[in-house]
Amino acid sequence: MGKIVLSDMINNHVVQPTNVYFGDRNRRRKVKFYGRVSSEHEEQLSALENQLQWYDDQAKYHPNWEVLGKYIDEGITGTQAKKRPAFLQMIEDAKKGEFDLIVTREVCRFARNTVDTLVVTRELKEYGVEVYFVSDNIWTMDNDGELRLTIMATLAQEESRKTSERVRAGQKISRDNGVLYGNGNILGYERDKVKGTYIINEEQAETVRIIYNLYLNGYGFQKIVNELVRLKRKDASGLVRWECTKVSRVLHNATYKGYMGYLKSFRNNFLDQKTIINHDEDTYLYVKGDFEPIISEEIWDKCKEIRESKRGKCRHKNGKSATNGVRCSDDIWVKKMICRCGYHFRKDKWHFNKTGVTFGYKCYNQLNNGSKKAREDAGLPSDKFCDMGTIADWKLDMMIWHIFQKLKPITADVIEEAYKIYTSCSVDSPQVAKTAILECEAKLGRAKQKIDNLTEMRMGGEITKEEYQNYRTKVDIEIVKLEQELIELRAQEKPKYTVAQPSITFDEFKQLLSDEVDLTNPLIDRSVIEKIVYKILPNTSQDFKWYLNLMPHKSDEEYAEIQCFTIRFAEARSYRKMRGEMLRENQWRDLVVRIYI
Repeated sequence: MGKIVLSDMINNHVVQPTNVYFGDRNRRRKVKFYGRVSSEHEEQLSALENQLQWYDDQAKYHPNWEVLGKYIDEGITGTQAKKRPAFLQMIEDAKKGEFDLIVTREVCRFARNTVDTLVVTRELKEYGVEVYFVSDNIWTMDNDGELRLTIMATLAQEESRKTSERVRAGQKISRDNGVLYGNGNILGYERDKVKGTYIINEEQAETVRIIYNLYLNGYGFQKIVNELVRLKRKDASGLVRWECTKVSRVLHNATYKGYMGYLKSFRNNFLDQKTIINHDEDTYLYVKGDFEPIISEEIWDKCKEIRESKRGKCRHKNGKSATNGVRCSDDIWVKKMICRCGYHFRKDKWHFNKTGVTFGYKCYNQLNNGSKKAREDAGLPSDKFCDMGTIADWKLDMMIWHIFQKLKPITADVIEEAYKIYTSCSVDSPQVAKTAILECEAKLGRAKQKIDNLTEMRMGGEITKEEYQNYRTKVDIEIVKLEQELIELRAQEKPKYTVAQPSITFDEFKQLLSDEVDLTNPLIDRSVIEKIVYKILPNTSQDFKWYLNLMPHKSDEEYAEIQCFTIRFAEARSYRKMRGEMLRENQWRDLVVRIYI
């Protein structure tokens, strides 16, 4: 028998030399056992007890073993070593030189991942620790130990793959049969354990109906939460505890219209077993249930349309597209104003004083990504970041008031000049709007994203080959139609400034400019603003472009600049006094307003 050399300290770990002769298995060994079961079911736990008893028996057959303890992982899969705490602790203790032999029953108990098995056993060998697989009679220090281990580990991994396929096949049968998933703790229903279906809980169902009715009436998630708390409605747990996420889950759940939704998530593969949330609702599989719906399909589908209308496309840094929420506001300036960086504005309470509250509008680019100045001060790249200042609501009110002051005292010469500008900017009506092409391109992008999602689900084994082909055929047909539609739309485009007959007469134009507007009130009626103002583009917080709908337009380029004026300090102070407010000398600079019609 070869002489064992003293262990060396390498990188703070006790590393036994691997070139020592270990052929004598009757030498004294410091041993620890490793066992694992993949689930916490009663039969599996019983199997664990049998494993422990089996290990105790093995210790009796080897009097040269000094058993120091056991490492046991309960209810944990063997496909990933990183998810087994006892296994990881065993590796850490091996680094410290606490033992020199690990005994486990068979390769599949040690790991079901070929790579993990080989990597870990090689690492243990560096620490002078041998692994003995009893049932397979494999000693990792033997010359052919790694070869035999590779074969057995591959077989164990293949068994995991077959088990995964059997599970997926069972899930497909369950979907086809309309089997209910989950524990049945769903708001509005109770689970009938005998029949395996849902029974309506009328008190909770009324809460579900309230949520859907409020959403149809324009309430957002937070407003619905506030209303449910005010009404003291209880959630599925019997508590008056509501959050926006709970409301969202109710509105997304097709169970309430009598359907069961499947394929909402899938695993990336049978080794990693990472759950991937499927956000593409178009790829969900809905199966009609045998239980009574709480909400009609018409109401549910209408709420879905509202939800989708509040979602906007965004693109992450990795190039993948996703969706984000689009805030809907009734505020006229939030609707009309767009920052020069392309983002919209959010309305916030800004200043408080004796006369009331002043609201300010802040660019979402700054709110989401930080200001350009802050990044420059920190020495970070500032491209595509915004430095737009907060815009006070009274400035916007003042500008529209001055704009109507300019337009209101219309003389015959002014009307005639404006009509000339209008006729020179008229365009041929058949011109295709850019929005139609953009909408078609967006639909095409979403359809192609569906194919990516379906491919991931197929690779992960969440859907069968037949299901994949059926979904793929539908999406391919949709893509072909959209591509053809896009070609036709682009072919129909015509030059932007083709002169055509004006769509309204001079008298109609005069009447449009002469509509009654009450300028004695500092706040112009919002319905008038909605009708006349197309959009507002701030260049800075003191320089604004106003686009007015005084004639038919097809695109932004067709607006003609007709007026540019500056609101001076005296005019601003006069307007502020109209609203019952005082203006300090250091609060104001000249405000430039450019009008486009």
